[in-house]
Amino acid sequence: MPMQRLWFITNPNSGTATPAKCEALEAVFKERGLELAGRTGFPDEPIPDGDALTAKKVDTVVLFAGDGTINAALCALAEWEGSFLILPGGTMNLLAKALHSELDPAKIIHAAHDETTRVSLPYIEAGEHRAFVGLILGPAASWFRAREAVRKGRIGRLFQAARAAWANTFARKGIRVRGAPGLQRRYQAVFVFPDSDGLEVTGVDARDWKSIAQLGWEWLTGDWVAAHAVTKTNTPELRLKGNRKVLALFDGEPVTLDPATRIRSGTSLKAFISTREE
Repeated sequence: MPMQRLWFITNPNSGTATPAKCEALEAVFKERGLELAGRTGFPDEPIPDGDALTAKKVDTVVLFAGDGTINAALCALAEWEGSFLILPGGTMNLLAKALHSELDPAKIIHAAHDETTRVSLPYIEAGEHRAFVGLILGPAASWFRAREAVRKGRIGRLFQAARAAWANTFARKGIRVRGAPGLQRRYQAVFVFPDSDGLEVTGVDARDWKSIAQLGWEWLTGDWVAAHAVTKTNTPELRLKGNRKVLALFDGEPVTLDPATRIRSGTSLKAFISTREE
């Protein structure tokens, strides 16, 4: 069923999702004859629940934001039976790249207007939390504070956060996991990515200053996926070793995980509009 009645969720603090660009996209909705039932400016406004969207006869939620905001919306609406159109409005836009061949938001809307293809997406699940892009575990996750300072232009806070992240990454003994074949050491970071066959797990050993500098730089420039990998494997589920809580980043958003938490893979409903030509 083609999309007809929309709810527009944006975050003006996410990458390129400026108010002016949001207005331009709303003009595209109107041009295509799409009805806008409502809009949410996250995080200042709460994400509507599925019952509220259904009551307003919304068939598609359009998300123009970064991966963290998209994650919050998808988790809040995990049981809603409508569709999602994800537009690139953040820094990395990994979900948008997976779903669309074109990365111009306006062109995606035009292509999606009559598109009836709906696909499911794999995700990582840990308790009540989900990650559709990726999960980071361990001391190196503390670099998220420096990254937020970069986004907000707080130079003083950037250096303070970078020093703290450097100390955490270098001084701590690292993190150990169980259930991942081949990952027997302590790692400064463990990257987990969702896969249709389970979890793709990568251990990063950043004990020397050069590796730590590289990892920190990848974080500050936005492409944390490109950090140097030491060991990679696949597994259906994962657990943390030890008895201490661990800092984790779900699609870039910080969460403290209990060591007993079971980390496993899942698959969403066929709810995502895809316009990829292949």
